[in-house]
Amino acid sequence: MAYYRRVGDIPPKRHTQHRTPDGGLYYEELMGEEGFSSDSALLYHRGVPSALVDASPWELPDQALTENRPLLPRHLKLHDLVGEDWKAADAVTGRRLVLGNADVRISYVAAGQPSPLYRNAIGDECVYVESGAATVETVFGVLTARQGDYVLLPRATTHRWVPTGSDPLRLYAIEANSHIAPPKRYLSRYGQLLEHAPYCERDLHGPGEPFLVEGTDVEVLVKHRGSRGVTGTRHVYPTHPFDVVGWDGCLYPYTFNVSDFEPITGRVHQPPPVHQVFEANNFVICNFVPRKVDYHPLAVPVPYYHSNVDSDEVMFYCGGDYEARKGSGIGQGSISLHPGGHSHGPQPGAVERSLGAEFFDELAVMVDTFRPLELGEGGIAAEDPAYAWSWAGRGPAR
Repeated sequence: MAYYRRVGDIPPKRHTQHRTPDGGLYYEELMGEEGFSSDSALLYHRGVPSALVDASPWELPDQALTENRPLLPRHLKLHDLVGEDWKAADAVTGRRLVLGNADVRISYVAAGQPSPLYRNAIGDECVYVESGAATVETVFGVLTARQGDYVLLPRATTHRWVPTGSDPLRLYAIEANSHIAPPKRYLSRYGQLLEHAPYCERDLHGPGEPFLVEGTDVEVLVKHRGSRGVTGTRHVYPTHPFDVVGWDGCLYPYTFNVSDFEPITGRVHQPPPVHQVFEANNFVICNFVPRKVDYHPLAVPVPYYHSNVDSDEVMFYCGGDYEARKGSGIGQGSISLHPGGHSHGPQPGAVERSLGAEFFDELAVMVDTFRPLELGEGGIAAEDPAYAWSWAGRGPAR
């Protein structure tokens, strides 16, 4: 994320003395990717950022994964996971794992309470706000998250989610085992978003000022890697980690609203890469937004049938009316999983209904992975078992 930003009180030259009003020293911290070889930020703390006074295990929500076997396309109704208990849930400990593999884990939560302080030390998080609103308090400052926002949180960013308003905060959390960034083809060799990119730096919104909080013996939940997979630790800090008086650099959390994505269209149907918004190691994130559709006189606006020979395709339907899936039971809050090795495409009748259409009012977030996805406990609990047979109109005789 090579877009320089400067917030708060920093010294004129890096790695030099930066003193408090009473003559003491602020503590400089480098937060950087890939050792010292990629994007970074320098943060200036009131307290020692390494200081700990206690640590204990944190038992994560169920992280078990089950193989997609027999190999099937699947429909997961995520809103079925939400009951009245959402009012007591928070956006971190309330997450339910839906799908995952070694590269990415997809979770869903509806929350009504502020979350604990939290840090994901496994990889970056890209959290899509399906509905509701929140402030996201971070060590860098505060972000405002609203419906349709992607909230990008770099690995190891201490933060917490604070819902605002009376409606549930519904979050679709994409947790990487790597970094998440704009696709390289959108960027110049120096990191600027190019003219053909469907969004630009003006659409990215980072923290605007420092966020300072007092406190002692402050708990932070840390998700990290262990010898047996994903695990958790509860750290206790002597002073509050939100003590940064200033920072600068090219690594920081930010939001990007899906309404600021400018769709790329053509005379005939455009392939999914034109919808890409972010990339990570072994997966990509795309979004399908309201747009003018194909304008060749014989165009077929819905997708052709296709086989994902190298990837699993996950579509999260979060707004509008998705033309290709009419008649399948898919609606707001649904996920479709189309695994590698299975040809898929429009439901019966969708091609004919789409002919002559000029505009699609649809909104969906797509994750394509290059390793097979497995089902989490939330995915198993939310499955619609009839979906696999919806193209044929009948299921197995048993």
